[in-house]
Amino acid sequence: MAARFTRRLEQHLVRYLAVGLGNTALGLAVIYGCKWALGWPDIAANLAGYAVGLVVSYVLNARWTFRYAGSWWRGFTRFLAVVALAYVANLVTVLALIGFGWNSYLAQAAGILPYTAVGFLGNRLALGRRPLPRP
Repeated sequence: MAARFTRRLEQHLVRYLAVGLGNTALGLAVIYGCKWALGWPDIAANLAGYAVGLVVSYVLNARWTFRYAGSWWRGFTRFLAVVALAYVANLVTVLALIGFGWNSYLAQAAGILPYTAVGFLGNRLALGRRPLPRP
């Protein structure tokens, strides 16, 4: 039983990381496309990229990573709450490390770790309880 749980946890983590990498590439593509092709200013392009990224991340993680079968809106609001919590963990980490004298670029990179950990564990709890029926 423990081996099955560990295998399932590893499968969720690999899928979560794959969605994150793909979503990062998609978000950047939208940002760059809005800036280059549409001439949008940075803030508008960034907002568009993150908006697309949030929706795509939710859909892929809910359906593929965690096989969530509950209400779309209920799952999405839970997902947004987890993202907000993960962002706070990121920001606290970044600011603390800068306060300890870290280079700000390294602190930003280090902030990815708590963001990813909180995001994964939070979404696993928020979205991982109601599995989809197997095809």
